[in-house]
Amino acid sequence: MSNKKKKISRRKFLKNASLAAAGLAASPYIIPSSVMGLKKNTPPSDKIVMAGVGFGMMGIPNMQNFLSKDEVQWVAVCDIDQNHLIQARDIVNEKYGNKDCAAYHNFRELCTREDIDAVCLALPDHWHAIAAIYCARAGFDIYGEKPFTHSLREGRAVCNSIKRYSRIWQTGSWQRSVANFHRAAELVRNGRIGKVKKIEVGLPQGHHDFAGTKGQETMGPPPAYLDYDFWLGPAPYAPYCPARVHRNWRWNMDYGGGQLMDWVGHHVDIAHWGMGYDSTGPVEIKGTAQYDRAGVWNSPTRYYIELKYADGTPMTVAGGYPEIRSGTKWIGEHGWVWCDRGGFETHPASLIKEFIGPDETKLYQSSDHYQNFLDCIKTRKTTITPAETAHRSASVGHLGVIAIETGRKIHFDPETETIKNDPEAQRLLSRSFRKPWQLPE
Repeated sequence: MSNKKKKISRRKFLKNASLAAAGLAASPYIIPSSVMGLKKNTPPSDKIVMAGVGFGMMGIPNMQNFLSKDEVQWVAVCDIDQNHLIQARDIVNEKYGNKDCAAYHNFRELCTREDIDAVCLALPDHWHAIAAIYCARAGFDIYGEKPFTHSLREGRAVCNSIKRYSRIWQTGSWQRSVANFHRAAELVRNGRIGKVKKIEVGLPQGHHDFAGTKGQETMGPPPAYLDYDFWLGPAPYAPYCPARVHRNWRWNMDYGGGQLMDWVGHHVDIAHWGMGYDSTGPVEIKGTAQYDRAGVWNSPTRYYIELKYADGTPMTVAGGYPEIRSGTKWIGEHGWVWCDRGGFETHPASLIKEFIGPDETKLYQSSDHYQNFLDCIKTRKTTITPAETAHRSASVGHLGVIAIETGRKIHFDPETETIKNDPEAQRLLSRSFRKPWQLPE
């Protein structure tokens, strides 16, 4: 037998390591040291081979972060916008000084490649679930943007797929890899403010014009460089206009979920971390919102959601209410802890210097969100923001939207993920897909 046939490819090894962890592998493998811990100037055969899908906003910076890692070899990009596709391809080729990066229009074609270990997904929310399940089924480990999915039912389907195919998942909820958020959550988890009496989560309000297309709502044919029908995908058909698509799609509920869903995977995620709620959700939810429905942007511009968890802890998630400070605040019997991007305060102030002892709760620690994903690909350990965690964080937003749309308090069972005694609200846990799109099995 030739050496080529004897050699276990990196991807085949990772796949079998995943199956072994799930109790499904039929044969043991000798683990090469190069697979378990890559060194500087890693040989090409030991690189983590990556690709990306979606380069309209977060796809480029995510890819650049991975390109900076010595153990990564980026081989392919995919986008239905030709301009985005060419930009991403050229960045990769410039990095390596060649023209080897493959460019794909259809992510399903990318999923047929057998040399790819991992993929980075940065798509509009309405595409998250379909693309993620295709990639998991193809055997790719996945770095996926928040919010986890576009509906709660989609979220559970992706979690099931990640488990079924033994994939490593990292969510772009990168705040967990930042020191002040880690420190704040750890103080709360270790009882430094006593029993938590209330949680306040302040998110942005309004609509931010990321793409400079506000008011550009004249309907007409899409530009030749954009496959608009593919962009719509499972969403209801709607005529093209610039304000509907790139970057600003998040302000239309058919594709995104406004500021609430854009940020729930950040600050609510940290609130859950501090409380140990990573595998559960609220049991009561009610909410109100204000809208500016003058054009295609129809997501709430101001919102106030009140939730309660099974242990009795209430949480408020609000955007546009000055009394709810931006970021995450846990209010306890003996003080409070607050954190935001660039901000960290406690009351009393002395809490900020509290020592966490060796026998106390130590939260998962990461100082580099991208590196954490790569390390977990190699070790097959769980990332700092795995699928279930991301799903539970996003579920707060999904349930908040349902409470706002129905105009009444809803009662949720986080174990069965069903809404009690309210068929209308229960139906809103999922979204209809435009044919021929459907969730892959």
